Amino acid sequence: MPIFTVGAAGTTSSSGYEIANSLRFNAVGSNNSLKRTNGSAGNQQTMTFSFWVKRANISEDFNGGGLFGCGNTDGDELNLTFRSNVIDLRWEMTNGTQGDFRTNRKFRDMAAWYHIVLALDSTQSTSSNRIRIYVNGVEETSFGEAAYPNQNLNFKINGTVEQEIGRFIRSDKSLVGYLAEFVFIDGQQLTPSSFGEFDDNNNWIPKDVSDLTFGSNGYHLDFEDSSSLGNDVSGNNNDWTPNNFSATNQSVDTPTNNYNVLNVATQRAGGTIEEGGLKYTAATSDSSIFGTLPVPAGMKVYFEVKLVNNTAQNAIGIFNEYDPGGAFKKGGDGAGTYSYKVRGAASYTQYFNNGSVTTTSIGNYANDTIIGVAIDNSNGQIHYSANGTYINSSDPTDNNPAALVTGFTTTQEQYLHFSLDTTSSQPIIQYNFGSPPYSISSGNSDANGHGNFEYAVPSGYYALNSKNLAEFG
Repeated sequence: MPIFTVGAAGTTSSSGYEIANSLRFNAVGSNNSLKRTNGSAGNQQTMTFSFWVKRANISEDFNGGGLFGCGNTDGDELNLTFRSNVIDLRWEMTNGTQGDFRTNRKFRDMAAWYHIVLALDSTQSTSSNRIRIYVNGVEETSFGEAAYPNQNLNFKINGTVEQEIGRFIRSDKSLVGYLAEFVFIDGQQLTPSSFGEFDDNNNWIPKDVSDLTFGSNGYHLDFEDSSSLGNDVSGNNNDWTPNNFSATNQSVDTPTNNYNVLNVATQRAGGTIEEGGLKYTAATSDSSIFGTLPVPAGMKVYFEVKLVNNTAQNAIGIFNEYDPGGAFKKGGDGAGTYSYKVRGAASYTQYFNNGSVTTTSIGNYANDTIIGVAIDNSNGQIHYSANGTYINSSDPTDNNPAALVTGFTTTQEQYLHFSLDTTSSQPIIQYNFGSPPYSISSGNSDANGHGNFEYAVPSGYYALNSKNLAEFG
């Protein structure tokens, strides 16, 4: 059985603190970032960063992992990034001072929100106290490289050079994933207890930071204003300029309510995953992928799939094992698969029950059609709709025998599974598990108030996120 890390698992701090929004970074090459240049330098020796990050990409080198960067020219910069799945802090100064600071811990869980604290104080007499990195409330002590800075070194951070959040400075190496609660403290080296706490289940969760002293260049980015995504709510008005973002980059996927996305760690035979794990483009060969969160026994889940470029077979459904054998698995192919397959240029669609195929007389769908998916893991059925109309006139609220996909076991978890076939024009799909990567014209949530969907969520069905899992899972 897989282990699913669901971040805060739908819990909040003892003070009831909730994080409402995060910022979604789209893809390598998109140059998503927030930019700022301070009007004057602050304390360049003592400072603290705190932020939450959820990855949607695993790659080597720096691709898909830029967190923060600042500097003027090559050899005069500082970058904090994911590199080969570890956190890497690299600084280079024109005076010849340079170094790498790299954790041994791997950051490969696409289902998890990580809380990172980087606390710097070059005035410390003990070199190991000059850079301190904490993950989910615990200090990192095992490093592949640890080149501590000289005492009283002035870091480029908090100077008057350009700074970027979410990107390796002056590159196309943007984060692929999400950032939330990005906080900078000017003039203090703080510990994680200023930003989070352990709950009764020993989960590390965020707490309200509004009472902190931020310092003159300090800031708190909460990403709650979709028209001003770089808005500083610390009281300092140290706002950041959004670069290549739109209002759809604001997300409700947060450390206090973690949503399902595509799990790139289960991606088999290629394909490109972008937009925070919500956009899937076919590769030059057939490919498949799973979601990050399970559908528990007895739970009913709703989500939507947008057929951006519907040019080849696209299977949308579930599998009763999670990433079996770590190999490519075509949707509908074999025992344990249950799915609906649109077929691009073909004049028909198909559905699969336990690998058994039925060809329908239903014609295919135009680009940008939205397929609604209502998974009933109480009655072993999946109901599908096209632009709000349920196929075969099924009723997802009434254990309806007209459901196309039926017969799967409801006493176990089921796992969202998708596959794409290739063609000369690669199919492109966007997924809305409740935090859409595209604009919604209407806006519908589940009965618990979660998610933002184009069409009405059937009664008794819920978005797949950690708050709903805590209630129904």
